[in-house]
Amino acid sequence: MYNIIERYMSMMSIEDVSNFATKKGVNLSNQELEFTYNFIKKNWQDYFKNPKVFDIDRYKNNYTPENFVKIKKIFQEYYQKFNPFL
Repeated sequence: MYNIIERYMSMMSIEDVSNFATKKGVNLSNQELEFTYNFIKKNWQDYFKNPKVFDIDRYKNNYTPENFVKIKKIFQEYYQKFNPFL
């Protein structure tokens, strides 16, 4: 499974992040979008090594309060869904 994720992450574009956010009802500013994309590209491997130590609240200052609430909800949804596979 790790290889599948690694391959996807290497091909993921900023447009993919933007499209996903939009589908989930999150309208990211350009700054929020760039932060999110760069964060994912840089940190995804560390997250998969130990997802339980990730604290999403550390990044709330990088988003508007409205967007952060939505992002945190999406994160929790996907964490519950995929945590057994990590």
